[in-house]
Amino acid sequence: MTTDTETLPRYDVSRDYRWNYDHAPEPADVEVPPMPGEWTFLGRPVASPLGMPAGPLLNGRWILYYASLGFDVLTYKTVRSSARECYALPNLLPVQTGPLRGDESELAAADQMQGSWAVSFGMPSTEPDTWRRDIEQTRKKLRDDQMLSVSVVGTAQPGWTIDELADDYALCARWAVESGADCIETNFSCPNVCSRDGQLYQEPEPAGIVAKRVREAIGSVPYALKVGHFTELEAVARLLEAVSDFVDGAAMTNSVAAMVREPSGELMFEGQRRGICGDATREASIAQTALFAELIASRGLSLKLIGVGGASTAEHVRAYLDAGAESVHIATAAMVDPLVALRIREGFQSAVI
Repeated sequence: MTTDTETLPRYDVSRDYRWNYDHAPEPADVEVPPMPGEWTFLGRPVASPLGMPAGPLLNGRWILYYASLGFDVLTYKTVRSSARECYALPNLLPVQTGPLRGDESELAAADQMQGSWAVSFGMPSTEPDTWRRDIEQTRKKLRDDQMLSVSVVGTAQPGWTIDELADDYALCARWAVESGADCIETNFSCPNVCSRDGQLYQEPEPAGIVAKRVREAIGSVPYALKVGHFTELEAVARLLEAVSDFVDGAAMTNSVAAMVREPSGELMFEGQRRGICGDATREASIAQTALFAELIASRGLSLKLIGVGGASTAEHVRAYLDAGAESVHIATAAMVDPLVALRIREGFQSAVI
């Protein structure tokens, strides 16, 4: 592989969300090495276990760009039943940290990227007519052995019951399937919002209500839910008991939350916690994947697992697969180095030789 990673476009962290949405790159003209082995996503055949979570894939053009760079499960950035603006800059702020355990109260901001950053988008969304049309056009341009997953979230309104929130999730999921989504991911975890839609993974009974409603809306279409960081076995068990009849898989881990302090002493993001993504989350996420896999096996469930968090090498991907993941999704490393999937594929090929 001779392509220079510095010449390839990537998300511009100095620009706002709208600018990056409007300036998505065209597909890259690179040779993608085949991935040895046979792979599935939520039980469906795919070309590799390499995917991308919703964060970097703002629209169809971003999806087609990374699809050309060796990613085969592409997750459309979380959509809503009505438009919502992104938070103000900074949306991606580098931090100084080692491996995170989840009990850190705050981290120090860094001048340059050191492998991990605080993510602050707030689950923005375009109008439904826009994202529905975009999904339809994008699916037509992907290969049959690639999958387009669409992340959806309900938009909680003041005074809403859990049934009303569940209906909103289900509406978005149905629209996405009608537009051509191969699978649905419900976002039950966003550390950067305070409303219920960002914390559902911590509420088993409401999570089960939403999952049931979404399943009813989408029929047999593959369905996964995104969860946040767990540390207690019992909490995982309660969630699995509530949702396992309705979902095909779970994606983990949607960051580890902490506050971020500037060198000046000022707390960023008005003192609110933000999800930390990247290298610092890998150990915690692999451990959580193994925890879920253990419980799934002990209960005789058929749920598939999607490993998310800090992977950037073939060795990291193998560690997730060994922990029980069916697929491994990469965001931070792919945003920093667009060629990361090609390097991982070469690592797998070298291991076979």
